[in-house]
This record gives sequence, structure tokens and C-alpha cells, in this order.
Amino acid sequence: MSEVVVRLGHRRWFAAAGRFLMPLDRRLIRLTRGRLSVIGWRTAPPTLLLTTRGRTSGLLRERPLLYARDGDAYVVLGSNWGQARHPAWSGNLLADPAATMTIAGETTAVRATLLEGSERDRVWPLLLRVWPAYRDYDARADRTLRIFRLEPVRQLG
Repeated sequence: MSEVVVRLGHRRWFAAAGRFLMPLDRRLIRLTRGRLSVIGWRTAPPTLLLTTRGRTSGLLRERPLLYARDGDAYVVLGSNWGQARHPAWSGNLLADPAATMTIAGETTAVRATLLEGSERDRVWPLLLRVWPAYRDYDARADRTLRIFRLEPVRQLG
């Protein structure tokens, strides 16, 4: 990831632009099988597409999210760009932890677990390595940012 993108990630206007560009980013990631992203083009941090079921609508909702690897699992953060509200996808996972993630065009069923306490503390540095601006988002959000572990569901048969 380029130093310029990392530096810009700490700016409020960058977060606002990111929220605005999210629909384009989702399409670009899907079209290029994860090779390109609006955030940093070829030097983008690792990004997955998370699909959850809307807790109210029941419709499938897809969001691009940065992730960190944690063994065989993946860790994602509900920063919502540092806004005061939790992102909708995180509430969807609390209501129904079954989801899918797509990385580089490969879709995998996952089960989400909200991390708390020492387990949350353990993975926080992994996420900061992926996107250092998460520290700023955490400071301005005035809430505890939700961190989820996404564990691939092993298919039997």
C-alpha cells in the first residue's frame, strides 16, 4: 500500500470520500476479482466483499471491507469510517452470523463471531497493520468499534 494512501487515510475528508465511493469500489472489486480498489488501486490493502442478510429487510447486502488474516480466519472491523453509528452490516452479523465473503473472486461461506475483551485486544494490532487510520476512526467514533472473526464454514460431503 502506498505511503500517500496511508497518510490520506487519517483525514476526515478521505473517510467521507470513501463512504461516497463505496458503491463504485464494490463494483470495481467484483469486476477485477479483487485486483483493483478505489482505495489504493493496485496497492490497496487486502479487501473482501462481505455479504450479509439484512436484519430488517431480509435482503442480501454486500460491502467491501478491509481484512486481516488470523490463522485460518479473517478479521474485519466495523469502523464505519469513524462515524458515531455502527455500520449496518455489523448489526446484520449480530442478528445472523451466517454470511459469505468473496476474496479474489472466490466466495466462501463464513460464520461471524463478535470479538470482545482479550481476544479483541489481541487482533487489534493485526487490523492496524492493514489500515493504520483505524486508530483515528476509533478515537473519533465515540463507541467501541465492533471486530468480527469470520471463520470459513467447512462443507460436509
